Amino acid sequence: MKRTLGLALAALLAASGSATAQDKFTFALNWFAVGDHAAYWVALDKGYYKAKGLDVTLENSKGSGDSIAKVDTGRADAGLADAAVVIASAARGTTVKTVGMVFDKNPNNVFSLKSKPLSKPKDLEGATLGAPPGDSQRQMFPAFAKLNKIDASKVTWVNIEPAAKIAAVAEKRMDGVGDYSTGLPFYEKAAGKGNVVMMSWADFGIDIYSMSIMASEKTMKEKPKQLKAFLEASYMGWRDVMADPKGSMAIFKKRVPEIDVDIISQNMQLGVDLMKTERYAKNGIGWIDEKKMCDSVELVNTYMGLPKKVDCKAVYSTEFLTKVEMPK
Repeated sequence: MKRTLGLALAALLAASGSATAQDKFTFALNWFAVGDHAAYWVALDKGYYKAKGLDVTLENSKGSGDSIAKVDTGRADAGLADAAVVIASAARGTTVKTVGMVFDKNPNNVFSLKSKPLSKPKDLEGATLGAPPGDSQRQMFPAFAKLNKIDASKVTWVNIEPAAKIAAVAEKRMDGVGDYSTGLPFYEKAAGKGNVVMMSWADFGIDIYSMSIMASEKTMKEKPKQLKAFLEASYMGWRDVMADPKGSMAIFKKRVPEIDVDIISQNMQLGVDLMKTERYAKNGIGWIDEKKMCDSVELVNTYMGLPKKVDCKAVYSTEFLTKVEMPK
């Protein structure tokens, strides 16, 4: 009898252990910790990933090119990257696809100082700009240049680390840097309010998809349930950020103590503003609109000088999305 009870208890413990086992899932952020990433820390802190059986690790990267390389080579299961860079990478043989959007509006931008403003595309001729090689603005610059008739040979790009961008502008080491518009609070803190000039690419023909969540073919085939669960939990995190920015920032600060709450709060809100659209209200956070995606692919095909034309259907998938409603 005792032996029977012992076996039964062992079986129960084994079953319990398997039920609570977590699948490891590495997510490559596109940058160092900024407001664009708050939702993933919120989802982690609130146990959304754990509740779906995931043991998630968040890892910094040095731009979209870097995060794509990590996902494509299996060093990460999914990651954040600019959709245009994902599209371009497909032409070069990666197996990465966009599986969910983050920003529904385009934040690509060039920051400069009021003392030497780069306010329109032609101002970039003769300018020195800084960005990491994998940065989305730098990757997309050939398209921006051709669309706006900029002589790209007259624009000098310098390799700099992501964290060096702000000082490069504020200390006048460079004429400007490519960075998302959500970074404005960082530049104003360093250079002073009213001293920073923005050149929004959306104002000059590049109104295409930008920040997205992407995954490799390997992840989609070998971890489809985990990927779907990750996306749903992540968008639940974004829902909470929209509903409670202050509480979400408190979680972010707890998880990443080095962040400046005042700056990151503004930065995070600018990102949320790029997500408050009718598309998301109707279809859920992260929805991929086929027409906008195919228009984005067409723009990349036309202007980025790819080695081969990319098929729209080959660079994205909506099969892993679960509708997560925006907060009322």
